[in-house]
Amino acid sequence: MSRRSAPPRRIGVTALAGAALAALLAPAQPAAATDAAADAAPVTAAFGEAAAQYDVPRDLLVAVGYGESRLDGHDGLPSQARGYGVMHLVSNPTHRTLETAAAETGLPVAELRQDTAANIRGGAAVLREYADTLGLSPHDRADLDAWYPVVARYGGATEDSTARLYADTVYELLRDGVRAPVGGGETVEVTPRAVAPERGRYATAGPVALSEDYPAARWVPAHEANYASGRTQSISAVVIHVTQGSYAGAISWFQNPDSQVSAHYVIRSSDGEVTQTVRDADTAWHARSGNPYSIGIEHEGWVDEPAWFTDAMYRSSAALTSHLADRHGIPKDREHILGHVEVPGNDHTDPGPHWDWDYYMELVGGDPGEPGAPELDFPAYSSLAEGDSGPQVAALQHLLTTNGHDAGETDGDFGPTTAAAVRSFQTAIGLPADGVVGRSTWTALLSAGPTASLGEGSTGEAVSRLQRALTAALGRTVSVDGIFGPLTGEAVRDYQSSRGLSADSLVGPQTWAALQAGR
Repeated sequence: MSRRSAPPRRIGVTALAGAALAALLAPAQPAAATDAAADAAPVTAAFGEAAAQYDVPRDLLVAVGYGESRLDGHDGLPSQARGYGVMHLVSNPTHRTLETAAAETGLPVAELRQDTAANIRGGAAVLREYADTLGLSPHDRADLDAWYPVVARYGGATEDSTARLYADTVYELLRDGVRAPVGGGETVEVTPRAVAPERGRYATAGPVALSEDYPAARWVPAHEANYASGRTQSISAVVIHVTQGSYAGAISWFQNPDSQVSAHYVIRSSDGEVTQTVRDADTAWHARSGNPYSIGIEHEGWVDEPAWFTDAMYRSSAALTSHLADRHGIPKDREHILGHVEVPGNDHTDPGPHWDWDYYMELVGGDPGEPGAPELDFPAYSSLAEGDSGPQVAALQHLLTTNGHDAGETDGDFGPTTAAAVRSFQTAIGLPADGVVGRSTWTALLSAGPTASLGEGSTGEAVSRLQRALTAALGRTVSVDGIFGPLTGEAVRDYQSSRGLSADSLVGPQTWAALQAGR
């Protein structure tokens, strides 16, 4: 156990009533009043207790947490960089504050991920550990401005310019103050103050260069291991993402060679600041099948928290998207400006239900109409029946209507109209008309369409239909990329063998007929 860690106390945010926060309360205050204060404001109490235990300025601790998460623990779910909780304790190959917190506090990793009070305590422990490593004396620790290098290290950036961006954000929060509702009627506050951070080596880390593609943006390049030079297709779309983390954290993550992800641009929530990390002419890795032809824009925040989507962010992002559309000849409509969730072959949900598409497209100056076809590519196709809902139901409805069986509105709800369309389709191809969409119905529906002969080296929409249908028919994932490669050939042979067809990997009339009959 660390020299600074007290015996682990299993105190959840909902169970802090017994904490005696002498450092925050007047000495003469009765114990009952202390208990009542902690009970009424458990998150505030947790920050106070952790700050006192590890001799970290309380307001600094809050500002770091607010900059990372808006003090929302997201029910223990990880960020894009695999960080957890309000203090964003990280566990990835190059940044391991979660493990440091466990070593310093003696608390289990699972508790640090899930319990808000434990997570705050872990964040304070990491900050103190970094302070000691950097040589902050007791006098230094009493000076808020002396903590700047500690905060810069906490962000985990590999580049000093990005570390400065992270620490500057925290000190701007201290300067402007924080008022953060955290549920249960509680609000955590930091009073605005004058700050003069002692940046040390980070004083010369900025300013960074400006983007050549979009002069209003900063240029902070992603690591070369996280994108591909050049393009294999012309640019024809803009994809809207949400970082699931902080602005500086996303930029830092793109600089980490282990992340294997990147986007072209990142936009800050508070003021709409834009940073470019990959040149437009290069292929960022942000949307799988959409990478070759799209530009990806990440927006600071979380899909389930609409407060991140500020007007400053909307306007800044729309100005960027309008510029990109004009520069690259991208139509300003919802078939070409789309969310990550709408790109074929992706399993993400961003930008989520709180993103205001109508307002955004109005700002872009384009058509706020309906997006293109719903997602059709899934690693597996579930059995569906009346009463089900979700993306696969939307895919089902789209395919039924496209193939002449009116499923009504493509809303993702399997109602009577969709059920009638399923029975109509089943009857038309000779399957039992039970209205249940199982393997046979999926196989027939996904393969429906022109039956061009296909073999290794073939590409295009027919190959994508084949790959989806094989995924349904075989009950295993066949990657949908529209390219007939060796793995697709292997899947074709397996299908042909299991259906008594000649296993030659060539998709001709017999193989298409079997697929379209739902075999």
